[in-house]
Amino acid sequence: MADVVTFGEAMVRLAPPNFQRLEQARSLDLEIGGAELNTAAGLARLGHPVEWVSRLPNNPLGALITNRVREVGVSDRFVQFADDGRCGLYFLEFGASPRASSILYDRKDSSVSLAQCGMFDWEAIFRGAKWFHVSGITPALSPGAAEVVDEAMHAARDAGVKVCMDLNYRSKLWGCEHAAEVLGILLPQVDALIASEADAEHLFGITGADFAEVAAGLVSRFGVKTVVGTRREAPLVWRNRFAAVGYTDGRTYESAWYEVEIVDRLGAGDALAAGLIHGLLDGDLKKGLDYGAAMGALKHTLPGDLPWLTKDEVEAAMQGQGLRIKR
Repeated sequence: MADVVTFGEAMVRLAPPNFQRLEQARSLDLEIGGAELNTAAGLARLGHPVEWVSRLPNNPLGALITNRVREVGVSDRFVQFADDGRCGLYFLEFGASPRASSILYDRKDSSVSLAQCGMFDWEAIFRGAKWFHVSGITPALSPGAAEVVDEAMHAARDAGVKVCMDLNYRSKLWGCEHAAEVLGILLPQVDALIASEADAEHLFGITGADFAEVAAGLVSRFGVKTVVGTRREAPLVWRNRFAAVGYTDGRTYESAWYEVEIVDRLGAGDALAAGLIHGLLDGDLKKGLDYGAAMGALKHTLPGDLPWLTKDEVEAAMQGQGLRIKR
């Protein structure tokens, strides 16, 4: 039985090498990624049994993704192979200051976006689980996908499974008003919410003098118990400072700050979510923030979306071990 269940889309990522623009490219590097899969992978690397639930096309691209899912240690027992839809793609251009990195999506009519209520046996999926994790990306894919997320959240609550959601607003997927309407329906079912202060203001008009006031506003509006955010200072594209902050029961907790030299920042927030849930499985928010910040910081040092980390590396980072070569 899984400790954690995640649900969402995985895509093939294609990126020109050597900081090239797409229009310059003669070759593309291939990786696999998706918010909920990235988090599932992080939890598996910490030693937790995890189920990733999705729909994939019944073709070699679907097989490519599931091969990578198994390789990273995540169960694909409840992944459905579909004859409708396709595999989503996204194209990543790496930037360097002052040019920002950018993403071009090609994911319309992906197999998971064609999901409908009743396709998944949530009672069986949640049997024995403790947490369910999903992001705001999944309901943005289609009205049907949004309804399936709502169905899954209700099933999780019925099964006594707590719900973690990363708000993860993507303006390229849906407009602000539509997102606020759909997420406003889903958030009252959430126990732990990962959200930025910018998204809280943009989507819901919730503002405050600091993170604690914004988090308190989200708690008051939607009834979530815990709100978690990332802290990032980004003077350069490839050098940042990174930390995590959380709010629950009127108290604010913070992790240590990490200086990060960035190889690839995609998936850092998902790695943070994995560390957070690792702590929440023990009912310990501070532990979750500490593991989450360390995992998010370390993910910056790895190419690709998936957090190919070990628990020992994460704990070494938390203890402030230096950069001497390990021999």
